Amino acid sequence: MLEHNLYPAVAIIGPTAVGKTDLSIRIAEELNAEIISVDSRQVYRFLDVGTDKVSTETRRKIIHHLIDVADPDEHFTVMDFVRMADDAVKRIFSRDKVPLFVGGTPFYYKALFEGIISHDLPSDPEIRDHFEMKAREQGRTYLHELLENIDPATAQRLHVNDLRRVIRALEVYQITGKNLSWWYSQKNTASPKYDFLYLGLNRPRVDLYETISRRVKEQFASGYVEEVQWLLENGFGQEFPSMQGFGYREIVQYLEGKITLDEAIEGDIRATKAFSRRQMTWFKHFQPSMWYDTSVLDSGVLLQNLLNASKEHFERSLS
Repeated sequence: MLEHNLYPAVAIIGPTAVGKTDLSIRIAEELNAEIISVDSRQVYRFLDVGTDKVSTETRRKIIHHLIDVADPDEHFTVMDFVRMADDAVKRIFSRDKVPLFVGGTPFYYKALFEGIISHDLPSDPEIRDHFEMKAREQGRTYLHELLENIDPATAQRLHVNDLRRVIRALEVYQITGKNLSWWYSQKNTASPKYDFLYLGLNRPRVDLYETISRRVKEQFASGYVEEVQWLLENGFGQEFPSMQGFGYREIVQYLEGKITLDEAIEGDIRATKAFSRRQMTWFKHFQPSMWYDTSVLDSGVLLQNLLNASKEHFERSLS
């Protein structure tokens, strides 16, 4: 029976390259769980190397949800994620299993578990830079007209010269697929659906950065450039949100002859490090949470701690 009619859920969170995936597989085996990916890039088909998707063999062993659910030319929104995750949870429980959420997209967690209020809306400096460039090239009126097309109410409220807020409104729409007016209308209207617990993994930044550098270089040695070239040849260009993320953006520049391969690799490493910092800016405020330093705990001890916390949470919620 569910406590207060809430679905119990455990989420493995932490910055990119901290080791969430490997631990989650072992935890899922012990808990008889299915994994729900909380990764805004793994939702896209054909983006495999650059997003570090788990292998097909692993997905046959442990069922994974919310991977490969959209084509690269689709605009997959946070509300798409919430709808599909809710549906996956219901089906997982119907099979007498439990859901284990794993991934590093903080805004998806906030939307699913806590609902969203305006100050929680996500930001992305790369998207802001894009619109700032458009403002320089085509003028502030051009951006204001873009906003009028997607959010007339906000455009009417903001002066054409209020560039910072106009860009912020465009940024929110680009990231979430919903405009600011819609988000303001949703304040505090969502009823809680989950009894959730965050289990956080982290490690000293210098160690994490070394892992990020190593992983990016391994990606480039494992067909990353070829993956991006195939995507471009099949019509999935840089204009689509799926292709604007770090790594993919740098490789497109390399393929266009604008930068060298070494510059693409270093650019990807820098962007991934910056992304890991943004993740932790969000994650450090997540509650209720239990955090573990993967650099000081033996792997077996760490796994047992995570298992114990997960089992206690599910047993309490389902009792």
